[in-house]
Amino acid sequence: MNTRVLALLAATVASAIYGVNHTIAKGLMPDIIGAYGFILLRVSGATLIFWLISFFYPSERIDKKDWLRIIGCSITGMAINMLAFFKGLSLSTPINSSVVITLVPVLLLLLSAFFLKERITKMKSVGIGLGLIGALVLILFGAKTQANAPNIPVGNLLFIVNAMAYSVYLIMVKPLVIKYNSITLMKLFFLFAVLINLPIGLSEFTQVDWFHLSFDSVWKLAFVVVATTVLTYLFNIYALKQLSPSTIGAFIYLQPLIAAVFAIFVGADQLTTLRVGAALLIFTGVFLSTRQNKTV
Repeated sequence: MNTRVLALLAATVASAIYGVNHTIAKGLMPDIIGAYGFILLRVSGATLIFWLISFFYPSERIDKKDWLRIIGCSITGMAINMLAFFKGLSLSTPINSSVVITLVPVLLLLLSAFFLKERITKMKSVGIGLGLIGALVLILFGAKTQANAPNIPVGNLLFIVNAMAYSVYLIMVKPLVIKYNSITLMKLFFLFAVLINLPIGLSEFTQVDWFHLSFDSVWKLAFVVVATTVLTYLFNIYALKQLSPSTIGAFIYLQPLIAAVFAIFVGADQLTTLRVGAALLIFTGVFLSTRQNKTV
C-alpha cells in the first residue's frame, strides 16, 4: 500500500471519528460538563498522552523562526477551533454542526490559493461542489433538529468560526509537518493549548462531579480525548505529509454521512432514498476532490 493510499485512509478514519463525535460529545453537554470545561479536559488529556509518547521518540530542536507559527497553530487549531465547535454544539445540534463545517474545503481552497499559490482545478471545483450539494441535501431535506438546542443561530455562527479557524490551522501547519515529527508538534501544540484554555475552562472543569460519573459518561469522555483529539490530530498530520490542505478539507464531506449512519445504528433515525442519493453525491465529491493532480 503506497503512502498516498495510507494518507487517504488516515483522513477517512479521522473523518469517521469526527462524524461519530458530533453525537457523543453533544450527549455530554451541558449536563455532564460545560463546553469550555470539556475543551480543557481534551487538551489536558491529549497533552499528557503526547508527552508520554514523546519519550519514545528522539527529541528535536525547534528553529527560533518556527515558534511563532507553532503558537499560531495552537491558537487556531487547539483553542479557537475547539472552543467554537464545542460551544456551538452545546447551543445547536449535531446535524447542524456536521453540515456547517462543510464550509472548510471552500475556505481551504481560497486560503490555499492565496497563501500557498495552489491552483484550483476544474475537477477539484466540481468535486467540492458535488460534495457540498450532497451534504446540504442530506441535512436540509432529510434530518430533524433536536430539542436540546437552546440557541441554534448562535451555535451555527460558532460553527462557522470553527471552520475558519480549522482552515487557517491546516494552512499554517503544513510547513511544520514536513519539517518536524508529528509527536513533537502535537506535544507542543497541546501544551500551549492547555495554557490558553486553562483560564477559560477551569471554572466549568471544576464543577464536574468527577468521582460520581457513570460508566457511560466516562467512556464517552475518554473517546473524545483519545479518539477525537489524539488519534484524529495524528491521522490528519500524517495525511498532510502526503496531501494538500484542500484535499484534507474535502474529507469534511464524509462527516454528515457518517453522523447519519451512526444515528441509524443507535436507532435514532431511519435510512431513506434521499440519504442514499446524498451519500452517493458526497462520495463522488470526495473522489473527484482527491484525485491525483499537480496541486497535491
